[in-house]
Amino acid sequence: MIAYLRFLAGKERTREANRHLGLTLAFIAGAANAGGYLAVSRYTSYITGVLSAISENLALNRLSLIPQGIAAFAAFLAGSATSAVLINWARRRKLQSEYALALMLEAGLLLAFGLLGANLSALAHVITPVTVLLLCFLMGLQNAIITKISGAEIRTTHMTGNATDLGIELGKLFYWNLDENSGEPVTANREKLAIHAGLIALFVLGGFVGALGFKHVGFAVTIPLALLLFLIAAIPVLDDLHLPLSR
Repeated sequence: MIAYLRFLAGKERTREANRHLGLTLAFIAGAANAGGYLAVSRYTSYITGVLSAISENLALNRLSLIPQGIAAFAAFLAGSATSAVLINWARRRKLQSEYALALMLEAGLLLAFGLLGANLSALAHVITPVTVLLLCFLMGLQNAIITKISGAEIRTTHMTGNATDLGIELGKLFYWNLDENSGEPVTANREKLAIHAGLIALFVLGGFVGALGFKHVGFAVTIPLALLLFLIAAIPVLDDLHLPLSR
């Protein structure tokens, strides 16, 4: 178990480890995104929609709504930047927790989301905007983590890129190579097909579980997600503390 957790979030990366971590984070992102929508009626990973809303509000002279969109976009950017800072800080110090530190922070933010949500009805006018910004920050943080880890091959908080890449590979898969003299045949990358299909499936599954959980147990559903992230990130952090863990 310890070896697998070190494989999942440790400094040394493989394509298989990136896939395993990416699928796990896609599930968590889907759950947090769906739960966030039920809490504040916004999909906080959908930055394309945020920017489109800013343009629309500007065109329709709804100027009072523009700062909300700018703040959400800035929070997403800040999350991505924070992830890059943590990863590069740890990398320069040659820490085993090069990626785990950012995952730890994400786990803490999920717990904060649950705590904020518990008071949402009592202080909705204050808590709701903070919750939106927190979720946008969290989505930016997570997307930057897996982007850095995988060299931009895997994205987990929004599915547009995955759907595009999946469509490209499906087009290659069903392409008919009738003319054998026209050069190299068109072939699909089945590994990319599997990972993009898997990411989409796990994101949808996470959304289903998150929405169902929020419907029946409320914000407490974020606690298992946060604990899962803490578990994934814990071993590299403990390695840096030089605790005697099995190799």
